[in-house]
Amino acid sequence: PIFNSKSDIEIKTSYKREYPFKDVGAHIIGYVGKATQKEIDNNEMAKHTKNVGKSGLEKFYNNFLQGGLGYTDMKVNAHNEEVEVLDVVNPNIYNDLQISIDIRLQQLLHELFKGKSGAAVVMNIESGEILAAGSFPEIDNNLFANGISPQDWNSIINDPNRPFTNKLTNGLYPPGSVIKMGVALSFLENGLPPDFSVYCNGGIQLGNRKFRCWKGTGHGSTDIVKAIRESCDVFFYEGSLKIGVGKVAKTLDDLGIGRATGIDLPNEFLGINPSQEWKEKKYKKPWFIGETVVSSIGQGYFLATPLQIAKYTGAIVSERIVTPHFRIDANLTKNQKNRSINKTFYALIKEGMYQVCNEKGGTATSSIKSKVKLLGKTGTAQVVGISQSEKNRASEDAMDYYHRSHAWFTSAAPAQNPKYVVTVLLEHGGHGRTVSAPIASRM
Repeated sequence: PIFNSKSDIEIKTSYKREYPFKDVGAHIIGYVGKATQKEIDNNEMAKHTKNVGKSGLEKFYNNFLQGGLGYTDMKVNAHNEEVEVLDVVNPNIYNDLQISIDIRLQQLLHELFKGKSGAAVVMNIESGEILAAGSFPEIDNNLFANGISPQDWNSIINDPNRPFTNKLTNGLYPPGSVIKMGVALSFLENGLPPDFSVYCNGGIQLGNRKFRCWKGTGHGSTDIVKAIRESCDVFFYEGSLKIGVGKVAKTLDDLGIGRATGIDLPNEFLGINPSQEWKEKKYKKPWFIGETVVSSIGQGYFLATPLQIAKYTGAIVSERIVTPHFRIDANLTKNQKNRSINKTFYALIKEGMYQVCNEKGGTATSSIKSKVKLLGKTGTAQVVGISQSEKNRASEDAMDYYHRSHAWFTSAAPAQNPKYVVTVLLEHGGHGRTVSAPIASRM
């Protein structure tokens, strides 16, 4: 076509996001994309920009980041010519968001998770600020900002490791043995003495069913510190039968299990902190005593997010329950409370976690290569049920990859006065001590 005047062409400036770190921290940052009709109808700015935050911080803080519209009210004549300016409102711009992520630490986490699937978080226990966090595998957000190709889209949605899911807040996993510190604390807070001990011979018998300890030959005489250090299942079976699942669930609820953490990311999942009351309400079915013992070691109905485990770990080692957050904001840092823990109980739990990482027999001692002393707890969370009658359980390496257990390690440092929590979950990683603990100690 031939244009006869400049009025035939109109040039408008538009904007698009560019994510310079590409897939590093992708689930945390999120992305901006084309708004749906519903989003346009519900967002005045989107009517003009046609874009909104679709995930991560981009979505959570969308209304702040997009600013406010500027406009000019003008009086015009019948020829649509400007006669008078009635009002000028400047746009609300420069709404930058400063976040607590340390990009060097974030890049290290990205490298350590290369080729792996799972989630990890590094959190300041005192403020709740998150220094690094990720869900893996990650996706380059520029793919969405620029318009994704069918090939890239199909590659992502067909990946069995679920790269779309933010596993930090939306991945639900049995917590396995990382829940044992909270369960032990519940024993103490509900009347079991600090010197409570059991004799582990490899399992317990309930009716016609045997519940095994992970160590077939047993741990022998086991107190609280040893039970945490060596992750003895029988100790937690016996203790939970004495106080009941309801009291265990109450302590864990106080520590944030089964609750939203309050993180500034959208659509956080709650998980499940199981109890008799929960099951009757959810399924209209009775609670069985066998469910109490499997719950005591973080299996059964139990589900938690990696971020919940990080918050819970911080509460265990510092008596401080904080709200995790990315935005640097003094008001968010104030949003915390203290949970008073008997000093004797507190010392026992911390000593068990110290011995996990630093003493002979500790489940992570051989895997820790850190410049500071750690408190920690390993966890191996079963993905598929294994019959209690099966005497010779297959090794994790011998299982099909997607049948292998999830590998947990949650930790705090420095040991004497913990300031940071590092929680790592590797999907289908097998044992937390061999794969997750080395990543955490490097961080």
